[in-house]
Amino acid sequence: MVQKLLNMKLPSSVFLWIFDYLTNRLQYVRLNGVLSSVICTNTGAPQGTVLAPFLFSLYTADCRSTDESCPLVKFADDTELVGKISNDEDALYHKQIENFVNWCDKNYLYLNVSKTKEMCIDFRKNQRCPKPVYIKGEAVERVETYKYLGVVFDSKLNWKENINSVLKKVNTRMYCLRKLRSFGVNSGMLVTFYNAVICSIIVYGSVCWGGNISKFDRGR
Repeated sequence: MVQKLLNMKLPSSVFLWIFDYLTNRLQYVRLNGVLSSVICTNTGAPQGTVLAPFLFSLYTADCRSTDESCPLVKFADDTELVGKISNDEDALYHKQIENFVNWCDKNYLYLNVSKTKEMCIDFRKNQRCPKPVYIKGEAVERVETYKYLGVVFDSKLNWKENINSVLKKVNTRMYCLRKLRSFGVNSGMLVTFYNAVICSIIVYGSVCWGGNISKFDRGR
């Protein structure tokens, strides 16, 4: 991280401020009024801060795929490797996974294999998924559905699971909207509540699954 900050040619005051932010941090755990021992840490970044996601993105900026057919998609600490496999040749796909694992080891990042999933999308009549993926001897679970950044993808790309997930969230919020109306809340507040709490759930990810929904506004 220090070297990457130096490469950015930041002013010395900014560099020293970030360096102080990351090093010699004291932390402890409080449970039922009992305090653990205080330890000093110089690894990672404080969670829940504005600067932490930026620093993590900066730290992982050079983690990239070496082939356009297997792009590496990153969003904060979520990383997806999308492999396009032609003629059942999956060697390149597995090579990119190996490269990613090696990069994590080299840069002191721990991969939680139990939370790592693989999903195959194949519309051929005679489907043939690639051989199983193993990371350090541990098999990666192959799933039919996968939730990424709040959108549920499935191996058939029919979006049924995602729609069911959205409906479940919306139904609970619609109950609140009906209650607000029964309390005599004015229409302007109801529209604001709908746009902020309900419509935001409906339109989220619509660019992925083909939705075309607009926010409502008050009419005269």
